[in-house]
Amino acid sequence: MHCPSCGQQQVSLETKFCSRCGFPLGVVSEVLAHGGFLPQLAELYKKRKVFTRRNGMAFSLIWCLFFLLIMAPLWGIVNVDELAGASAVIGIFGGLLILISSAMFLPKQPKVIDIERSAMTPPAAYPLPGQQQMPSLPPQQSIPANMYATPRAGMWRDTNDLGQGSVTESTTRLLTKEDNQ
Repeated sequence: MHCPSCGQQQVSLETKFCSRCGFPLGVVSEVLAHGGFLPQLAELYKKRKVFTRRNGMAFSLIWCLFFLLIMAPLWGIVNVDELAGASAVIGIFGGLLILISSAMFLPKQPKVIDIERSAMTPPAAYPLPGQQQMPSLPPQQSIPANMYATPRAGMWRDTNDLGQGSVTESTTRLLTKEDNQ
């Protein structure tokens, strides 16, 4: 197996990270083992369920509107007042009953994940060969050599003028000063 990031050949298929660039190879070896497909993604291709909470609530709204706005006026035009009243009652109470039962008993609709965007796109942290890579450090800031000048005369000191040679010299002087007082 070769690393998809840098092309380094790996020792075995169980290698978790590339030995050259550190690219995580756990998923790559799993894809190779299953013939280019991840079994975890098979759940995303399953058929959608029809009986979901969202569909039940939409059906209750359609039920109510159908019986109130279509059937009740239709029976009123035909002069069957008993059926017009019954269809209005069926529309209101049936819609409420379907709404409550779908909210209580039907499962939520599972999230649909766009496979092309999530699984097939390589992460931005690991660009493929040929892609522009982001630098890990800020761009180089150079100061031209002509900006530096030699120190002026009298602005630098000899190293012998810098002070004491060791730390113990100053501490022993302090001890002798305290004894004299």
